[in-house]
Amino acid sequence: MIDDFYNEQEQWERVKRWLRENGPWLVAGVIIGLAALAGWRWWEARVERRYVEASAAYQQILQTLERGDRAAALKAVDELRAEYASSAYADQSDLLAARVHVDSGEFGPASERLTRVMQNADDPQLQLVARVRLARVQIAQNNADAALKTLQGAVPGGFAARFDEVRGDALYAKGDRTGALAAWRKAETEGSGADGKPATVDLEGLRLKIWDLESDGVKSPAVAAPAAPAKP
Repeated sequence: MIDDFYNEQEQWERVKRWLRENGPWLVAGVIIGLAALAGWRWWEARVERRYVEASAAYQQILQTLERGDRAAALKAVDELRAEYASSAYADQSDLLAARVHVDSGEFGPASERLTRVMQNADDPQLQLVARVRLARVQIAQNNADAALKTLQGAVPGGFAARFDEVRGDALYAKGDRTGALAAWRKAETEGSGADGKPATVDLEGLRLKIWDLESDGVKSPAVAAPAAPAKP
C-alpha cells in the first residue's frame, strides 16, 4: 500500500511538473482557438450581411428602372459596384446597365460594362452571358470581326447555340451569307431542345433568318461524306 501511495504521489508530481512546463502553452492554444473561431463567425456574419445589402441594392435598381428613372438607376449601379465589387450582384447590375445603354444606342458604355464582366466575373456563366452580349454590341458597332474574335475566346458549353447564332449574325454582317446560314443551322440544331431540354435560342426568330436566306437561294455548305475504310 505504501509503495502504491508513493507511486501515485510520484505520478502526481510528474503531472504537476508537466503542467507547470506546458500549461501556459495550453492556455495560449485555447485562447488562439477561441479567437480564431470568433473571427471566423464574425467573417461569416459580415459576408452574409454584405450579401443581403448587395441584394437589396440590386432590387432597388430594378425598382428604379421600373419607374423609368434611367439616370438614377445607372448611378445606383456604379455605387453598387464601388461598394460591393466582389459580389455577383455587381456583375449582374453591370449586365443590366449594359442593356439600358444598348436600348439608348450607347454602345460604347455598354461594351465597357460587358467587357468588365466577361473578364472579371467569378461566375463562368456570367462571363459567357457577357461575352455573347458583347459580340452582339460589336456587330451593332459595325465591327463584325471583333465580334467573331470575342466569340472565339471561350468554350461556350450550354451557350453553344447562342454563340453560333451570333456568329452567324457576324458572318452575315460581313457578307458571308453561306457561312451565316451554316452557323444558324448549327444553332438551330443545338438550341432546339430536341433532347428534352428547354430551347436556348429564339427558334422562331432564328428560323426566320434561315428561311430568308434559303428563299434567296443560299444553301449550307455540303458536308463531305466520310472516306470509305481502306481494304485490307
